[in-house]
Order: sequence, then C-alpha cells, then structure tokens
Amino acid sequence: MIPQESWIPVLITLPTLVPLGAAAVSLLLGRSPKFQRFVSIVAITVAFVASCIMLYLTDRHGTFAVAIGDWGDKGYPNGPLGITLVVDQLAALMLVVSTIVLLCVVVYAIGQGIRDGTAQQPTSIFLPTYLILTAGVCNAFLAGDLFNLYVSFEILLTASYVLLTLGASAERVRAGASYVMVSMVSSLIFLAGIAFAYATTGTLNLAEMAVRLDDVPDGTRNALFAVLLVAFGIKAAVFPLSTWLPDSYPTAPAPVTAVFAGLLTKVGVYAIVRAHTLLFPGGSMDTVLMVAGLLTMLVGIFGAIAQADIKRLLSFTLVSHIGYMIFGIALSSDLGMSAAIYYVAHHILVQTTLFLVVGLIERQAGSASLRRLGGLIASPLLAILFLVPALNLGGIPPFSGFIGKVALLEAGTQDGSVLAFTLVAGSVITSLLTLYVMARIWTKGFWRPRADAPEGELADKGPSALIDESTDDAAFSDREDVGRMPVMMVLPTMAMVAAGLVLTLWAGPIFDFTDHAATDVVDRAVYVDAVLGEGGTR
Repeated sequence: MIPQESWIPVLITLPTLVPLGAAAVSLLLGRSPKFQRFVSIVAITVAFVASCIMLYLTDRHGTFAVAIGDWGDKGYPNGPLGITLVVDQLAALMLVVSTIVLLCVVVYAIGQGIRDGTAQQPTSIFLPTYLILTAGVCNAFLAGDLFNLYVSFEILLTASYVLLTLGASAERVRAGASYVMVSMVSSLIFLAGIAFAYATTGTLNLAEMAVRLDDVPDGTRNALFAVLLVAFGIKAAVFPLSTWLPDSYPTAPAPVTAVFAGLLTKVGVYAIVRAHTLLFPGGSMDTVLMVAGLLTMLVGIFGAIAQADIKRLLSFTLVSHIGYMIFGIALSSDLGMSAAIYYVAHHILVQTTLFLVVGLIERQAGSASLRRLGGLIASPLLAILFLVPALNLGGIPPFSGFIGKVALLEAGTQDGSVLAFTLVAGSVITSLLTLYVMARIWTKGFWRPRADAPEGELADKGPSALIDESTDDAAFSDREDVGRMPVMMVLPTMAMVAAGLVLTLWAGPIFDFTDHAATDVVDRAVYVDAVLGEGGTR
C-alpha cells in the first residue's frame, strides 16, 4: 500500500484543480495574452508532472484512494458523504498520456494564434475553455463515484461545445448543434442510469456499488449495465451510436479536432472498462460488446474508404479503431485487457498526431481535400510527420499499432470462441483497409502532382485561423503567402510523433506495465480494498 503522506490528497487533486484555477486566472487577466499563455502551459505541465508521480507511485505501491470531504456519520449505511478519487495504474497511465496530448496541442494552438496574428482571440476565449476541458478529462480518470464521473463528463462536454463552435461559422454551428443534441441525450441516459443505480444499491461510490450489486438479481444488473453501456457507448462512438462523430469533429479548428479525436472518445472507453470490470464482472454483456466491436471496426473503415476529405476520413478511422478497444475489453481476460489498454494509449497519441499534421497540410496546401491536394512530398518534413503516424495507425511492423493489434489477435485466439475468431478476422481486414486509406492519402496528397488533382487549381484563400474560419475559395496561385510552417506548430507535432515512437521502442516495459494494470483492473478486489479498506467495509 502507498504511504498515507499528507501530500497525497493534494497530489491527486492537482490535475483537476490546477487547470480549473488557471482557467479562472486566465479569464480575469484577459488583457494579458502572454501571461495567459504562460499560465496555461504551466498549469497543464503541473498536471503532467503530478500524473507522472502518480504513475510512479501506483507502479511501486499499487492503487490508492482519497476521500475528499468525507462528511457525515461513518456508521450510517449510506455515509459518509464526499468525493472519492481513485488512482490505479490504468488511471495514472491515462492521465500521463492525456496530459502529454493536452500540453502538445495547447502549444500548437498558441503557435497557430501567434502566427496568424490572432493571439488575442485564443487567449481570451480558447485557452480558458481548453483548461476547463483539461480539468474535465483529468477528473474523469480520477472519479471514484458515478456522480463525479457524470460531472466530469459535463465539464468536458460544456467546454467542448464552446471549442467546437469557435468562430460561429454556419458549418461549425450546424455541427455543434448536432453534437450538443447527441451529448444531451447521452447525458440524460447517463443521469437515468445514475438514478437507477442509486435506487438499486443505495450508493454511487463505485467500490461500494460493486459490492452491493452482487446481491442484485441478474435481470436488474443487466438492465442497469445496458443503460450505462448506451450512455458510455455514445461518448465512445461505438457503432451504432457513432453516427454523430464524423459530422461533428472535422468542422472544428485543427487543434480542437486533434484533442477531441485523441481524448474524448477514450474517456468513454475508460468508463466502459470501469463498468465492465468493476461493477458488472462476469461477462454478461460480452457477446453484445463483441458484436458492437466488430461492426464498429468494419463500418468505420468502410466509411473511411468513401471519404475524399482527410479530416472526415480520419474521423471514420477513429470510429473504426474504437472497435479494437471494445474487442479487447469484451474478451474479459487479462491479456485482452492489457492489449486494450496498450492500444488505447497508442491510439490517443497517433490519432492526435495525424490531426495535427492535417492542420499543417491545410496551412501549407490550402485544403484537406484529396481532390485538391498533390505534391506535398516537396516538403520532406511534412511528409515524415505524416508518414510515421500513418504507418503506425496502419499497423506496419514494428510500430506500436502493429504490436497492439498482434496482442489483441493473440488474446482473441486464446479465447477460442467462434465470435472471437470472427473478430480476429475482422481486425485483420480492418487493419489492411486502414493501411489502404493511409496509402491513398499518401499517393494522392504527397506523390501525385497537384496539377493532376481534379480541383488542384483551387484552395482556401488563406490559412484557416483558430477562431475565424476561412471558407472562401481562391485560385491556388493567388492564395495568400503562408510562408514556412510555424515552429510552434511543428515542434509539438514532432513531440507527438516521438511520443508515439516511445510506445514502439519501449514496448516490452510498457506491456509489462499494462499487464499489471490489467490484472488489477480485472481483479476488482484491488480497487474495492483501496477504497473501502481490507475486506471491503469502511
């Protein structure tokens, strides 16, 4: 067990409270853009350092929990009241990966604002909202009770509404309205699930609920699990609850799309992991999850093949690869869970990187449409920045995408069921088709001369700004000179490429870590004992 030092409760709250405090400071000092940018980077850096310390502590000492508040009579059946924060190896890993992404993307966005001469806009609107989003994401991974998880979702969704409609162009408002409607439906279903869970067990603490659900009839347990799966499945974009995503994400500015694609759906996947392993162990919904995972993989990748815009294409691959994670979770084995955790970390980094690269492509070439692009190979740096994560997503050896997929296939064959082998076959087909769509972007966007593109003579009039969207077309030769790619946009993209390669170079130690994390996640006694004490009682 971890030593109960006085600084542990402070440490566990830092990833949530520091970004929230920084957001308030950022709003109060709206006329000091340099100071606001400094505060934003420092706040997310503090969250990253705190997450690294928690990763080290959980690796050395195991899961630990902190009760914030802890009000009321401890002898009362439903007391005490408060907010429970729990950190195990899975939560710590998700925090570290998420804060890396959030830090790189905020530097990228600041660089874009400075280069476009709109530095006042992102600091007054973008940065405070982005910090609130950071707090919501981090708190979701730390939440030890169902209502705190709901609040985390609402925090990050409220911030995402603002980020998605920055600039208030007709296209963004239309996409934002659809996103808001779907999110509200998801939140209402989640709220209904919370009411159902409290009525059934008398608690919202995840550890207590896990213990009390053992005495609930199977029919009631399955009904509650189904309600929560629908709520989390919408947030994770699991088919058929994923139709909102490809229409919503591509309209946002590049850094917003990048952080949404990398992180927000993974918060939903994380919630499914917790519900599946902690509250409803035993695999009662494994068949449903396997079928959903298979359809998510195939429908997503077939949708990607039909797209001509890179951002929409990548949005469909995002949906498709959520299916791999659901596959690993549904296997209900240590190996499957370990592979799923590794694949989540890999996909967060790679998908975010690709969207950041697309932002650079839009800036340099004036479009993200394959009907207009060509000749990007003239920029070797841009080509490398795209090629490495593209091969990684396609599962080419020895990249982490290949390693994660092989681990999932091994877990599937170890399961041995007909449905698991069907998913193995679906995974291989999806991987090959992912490689095909990545090769299509490469051949049309990079190798083909721009003059051979069907609409190669057209481009956006100027680079798309973070807030003010430029949608006017112009002749490519008359396009405003955008100059070299901004260093503050290139450096974080390079850092993200490097972070993705770390998962390849240190795959062995990282898989050792995910093996331990998976063991603790599947054995829910570890989580329950950390929250309730040995024996599962307060």
